[in-house]
Amino acid sequence: MRDQFLRFLTSVRQRLTPAIAGLLSALKALDRRAFRTAHRVINLDKTGDDRPVDASSVRAESRREVAIGAFHTAMSAAGGSREALMQMSRARKAVLLGVVLFAVGVTGRASAEPAPDATGLLTAFPAVSKPAPAKTAKPKPDPPKKPAARTVSNPRFGGPAGSHMLTGNKGVALTFDDGPDPAETPKLLKLLAKHHVRATFCLVGSNAKRHPELVRQIVAGGHTLCNHTWNHSLKLGKDPAAKIRSDLERTNAAILQAAPDAKIKYFRAPGGNFTPRLVDTATELGMTSIYWKVDPRDWEHRKGENSSTHQARVISQIERHCRPGAIVLSHDYAQPDTIAAYRKLIPWLKKRYTLVALP
Repeated sequence: MRDQFLRFLTSVRQRLTPAIAGLLSALKALDRRAFRTAHRVINLDKTGDDRPVDASSVRAESRREVAIGAFHTAMSAAGGSREALMQMSRARKAVLLGVVLFAVGVTGRASAEPAPDATGLLTAFPAVSKPAPAKTAKPKPDPPKKPAARTVSNPRFGGPAGSHMLTGNKGVALTFDDGPDPAETPKLLKLLAKHHVRATFCLVGSNAKRHPELVRQIVAGGHTLCNHTWNHSLKLGKDPAAKIRSDLERTNAAILQAAPDAKIKYFRAPGGNFTPRLVDTATELGMTSIYWKVDPRDWEHRKGENSSTHQARVISQIERHCRPGAIVLSHDYAQPDTIAAYRKLIPWLKKRYTLVALP
């Protein structure tokens, strides 16, 4: 970098050679000591060689320091005293002043002129490693927000579309779906009567129409009735409101045909597939939508599972998850193992909870 700077200064000096030559002619009028001093300031040898000065030390000084040094050099050339300088002729004073100004101008320009650094870029001063600019961390994009869960102020209404999961009190409600079944429903009614337990029966309209006598037995036992659609449609909630209404009204009509004085206060969507439209339609017909809190999946018969293991699983699930106020889901239609499981469950439940029919 230093050599590059010196080559740059040489090119500047070459452009100033004519002016320097005229100045040297004037300097010849000075005495030999002053002449040598002027040569030393501008760094020219006797043969007029254009070799550049070594400006490394000059660059370290300020222009003010260079000017003071040049002034003292001129004083030395004049005899070393103020009186000697005053006795000089005007011509010599002017020449000495010109030497001082020239030296200051050359050295000042050398200290201020940018010099190419090792990388070929211009820098005004010796290359100094600059601290790397602080990297500003880019803010991470916010993760996509998940849809806020529906806020339920009362856990009783925590089922799909605001359906009921709890009884609203400490009583546990046993509910049985998909009947009436001519083979299993009578067994269940006998078991409930034996233990003085009332339950809620969610009836399918087509089954109620086929077995009206079973509907009457359910009502006679003091149990609660629930609409479970006409033919157990799992997709009814997606149908138009008019079709939903027609289905529910048809189911109620079949139940009331069997038991005209019966009250149908509840509705349960098959599979628990409630939608707001389905719940709203049931409400318009005077029915409360009920979901469940405990589901033993008694309708599911797993591969390799026999009656004994199936019953044990149903019993275990209900005993493990039942809590005060829970609505328990079970099925009486084509589920003999469920009826068998409740022979053990009802005594166990009665010791721990109050078993109630939904009001």
